[in-house]
Amino acid sequence: MAKLSLDRSRLPFSSYLVVSTKSNLRRSSMATPSSFCLPISMSSPRRPTPNPSSRSTFAAVVSSQLSKEATKGVEFQGRVGFLGLGIMGTPMALNLIKAGCDITVWNRTKSKCDHLVNLGAKYESSPAEVASSCNVTFAVLADPESAIDVACGTNGAAKGMGPGKGYVDVSTVDGATSKMINKHIKDAGALFIEAPVSGSKKPAEDGRLIFLAAGDASLYETVAPLLDVMGKSRFYLGEVGNGAAMKLVVNMIMGSMMASFSEGLLLSEKVGLDPNVLVEVVSQGAISAPMYSVKGPSMVNASYPTAFPLKHQQKDLRLALGLAESVSQPIPIAAAANELYKAAKFHGLGDQDFSAVIEALRGKLQRPEH
Repeated sequence: MAKLSLDRSRLPFSSYLVVSTKSNLRRSSMATPSSFCLPISMSSPRRPTPNPSSRSTFAAVVSSQLSKEATKGVEFQGRVGFLGLGIMGTPMALNLIKAGCDITVWNRTKSKCDHLVNLGAKYESSPAEVASSCNVTFAVLADPESAIDVACGTNGAAKGMGPGKGYVDVSTVDGATSKMINKHIKDAGALFIEAPVSGSKKPAEDGRLIFLAAGDASLYETVAPLLDVMGKSRFYLGEVGNGAAMKLVVNMIMGSMMASFSEGLLLSEKVGLDPNVLVEVVSQGAISAPMYSVKGPSMVNASYPTAFPLKHQQKDLRLALGLAESVSQPIPIAAAANELYKAAKFHGLGDQDFSAVIEALRGKLQRPEH
């Protein structure tokens, strides 16, 4: 096993790094602090090459090969904390356990920790205790309020942070929230990256997530092999806030696509076409997207098994609208889609999959009884 040992001088911290893993791991060229040691089998990397089209002063794409078999053998010489065991957090933590990592978990509802504890994870009763006992702590929370509370609140993770530790926030939040958490973690002497993911329940289970990371470059390099266990690719995007912004833009596009797809399914049915055939036609054309072929058949049958809750999609659209407002960028299509998700959420569909937004277009929704 070879330890990560990289020359930070080759790459400025302001750089944007596109980093792809699993079948084509891409390593950046920044040093890993000695307090973190991640033995990992790797082949020789290619050197960074400038990309003049990048938004930053320099961009690097660096790759080497890492098979799934090698990924399974990742060892972290230290303990990994995991805060938040919901739809995403549980399978992500489970993949780290399967890879042989020493995991300590916490969740507001303690019973959600039981399965992982039975598989060998340790349990601590607060985020502060998890952070205090671990070298690196991941947080996967549902919204900005939860992310702030778990990181910065009473018995929050920041209370257990200190020099030589790192905090990785995988939650989907706005840039201001991410920067606030970053400040609290830095004030405690620790390192911070935001690393929201593109992907839902199934990719999380399969270790096929896409990480959109930003923040302390050395911590990013430290946790890269852990990200590779949980994901298929990773992108380093520079300073804190860029990861949050990228995730909101991605989810804004996704929410708008689903709303338009819903309109198409219903219109095809109304004019006497078979919506299942529409799904097949779309899947074979230039506008093909895995989301359509995966979600379409269930939507035709008015079934919405939750992979990504509708309430979270609406939250992300709301945050994206705020981001657009902050830079005076009109996004009228996303704004219209947001109204559909708000209607579906108002009618009690918030906990169902975001594909249930189609129900807001059927015209048959009834206000939930209280």
